[in-house]
Amino acid sequence: MSAQIINGKDLAQELRLEMKEEVVKLKDTGVNPNLTVILVGDNPASRSYVKGKEKASAQVGIQSEVIELSSSVTEEKLLEIIHKLNEDPSVHGILVQLPLPDHIHEQHIIEAISPTKDVDGFHPINIGRMMTGQDTFLPCTPFGIITMLKSKSIPIAGKHVVIIGRSNIVGKPVGQLLLNENATVTHCHSRTSNLKEYTTKADILIVAIGKPNIIDKEYLKANAVVIDVGINRLDNGSLTGDVDFDSAASKASYITPVPKGVGPMTIAMLLHNTIKAAKGLT
Repeated sequence: MSAQIINGKDLAQELRLEMKEEVVKLKDTGVNPNLTVILVGDNPASRSYVKGKEKASAQVGIQSEVIELSSSVTEEKLLEIIHKLNEDPSVHGILVQLPLPDHIHEQHIIEAISPTKDVDGFHPINIGRMMTGQDTFLPCTPFGIITMLKSKSIPIAGKHVVIIGRSNIVGKPVGQLLLNENATVTHCHSRTSNLKEYTTKADILIVAIGKPNIIDKEYLKANAVVIDVGINRLDNGSLTGDVDFDSAASKASYITPVPKGVGPMTIAMLLHNTIKAAKGLT
């Protein structure tokens, strides 16, 4: 037996074609969707992510602007720039690429972005709306994961989902979204003892811990669905996930690869949120 692959790259491409049509319709009404990204410093991974966002935006016709700032920029200056973007009606989505330099308080920056332009879905108001099942901007990676599961008609309601990882960006919000879809959700993390005791009972296992190839078939229930959120660069330069793909694929029913899995979906959902913002739907 070998698992079916949930190819996020192909699904993201399909979604972008649909979004392209939506953007054309918006432009016909005089609305030109605009995503403005703020990049602080010269982190190579951040720069690569931003380039990916620019490229994807161009593919669907979203105007994308990047404001590049030195790593020595003050928090006050960054907040001033965000305030101006909040007030600019031509800007629909604002994204500050994380992580930020140590002298800048990340939460201050997240909270400064207008909730109506928070296309990352990180503002406490949007998180609160998500928690209470209201329509809002959903965090992009968790939203991408739900979209991937639904693309394969994988049942969620009533299923036991185990999530390894509790970050504010992936672990916690994906758990809430799955709860909203009527799953039974268990969160595991670095302090969890007897991890296998939980993972081997999971109908759907979501792994977001940032450690290469740490989860293999011994952690899986037969025919489990495995979503690998990890992106780790090995010494030889290749990318791998948190899941040992070959081992897990021999026991799972569905699995996401790395690369071409969750990553492309994160960017696709960012574009979705930007179009939603341009429509003024939140």
